[in-house]
Amino acid sequence: MSALKDKLKADLTTAMKARDELRTRTIRMALAAVSTEEVAGKEARQLSDDEVVKVLTKEAKKRREAAEAFAGAGRAEQARAEQDEQGVLEEYLPAQLSDEELDRLVQEAIAESGAEGPKAMGQVMKVLNPKVAGRAEGGRVAQAVRAHLAG
Repeated sequence: MSALKDKLKADLTTAMKARDELRTRTIRMALAAVSTEEVAGKEARQLSDDEVVKVLTKEAKKRREAAEAFAGAGRAEQARAEQDEQGVLEEYLPAQLSDEELDRLVQEAIAESGAEGPKAMGQVMKVLNPKVAGRAEGGRVAQAVRAHLAG
């Protein structure tokens, strides 16, 4: 059983008792996404904390992208709602890496893999991904690796 999933369930109960609509709605959605992931595939299973973090990261990314789309369409109220939900989800995610920390990890991964040039991106990502799991979005990581390999 995932400790993070247990925390989500406990926080849902607390939010419901406090009549906190935003937290209740967001945590319910997160637990639904976790449950969906648990029954995806050939047989049902319990997710580990790392797998729950991946699901929550994906949900937070969906909220950010939706907020950007709403803001771009001039729908500030919906954009704000998506950002609020993203904020609740991020409370359950590991702290995001700063640009300096990400740069340092990219440099270490390049040195460790001995990669050179833009074609070696896959090698670097293979070494780097486990080190940044859940702490930096994939697009941001890929952009940093590209910048280092090109420079």
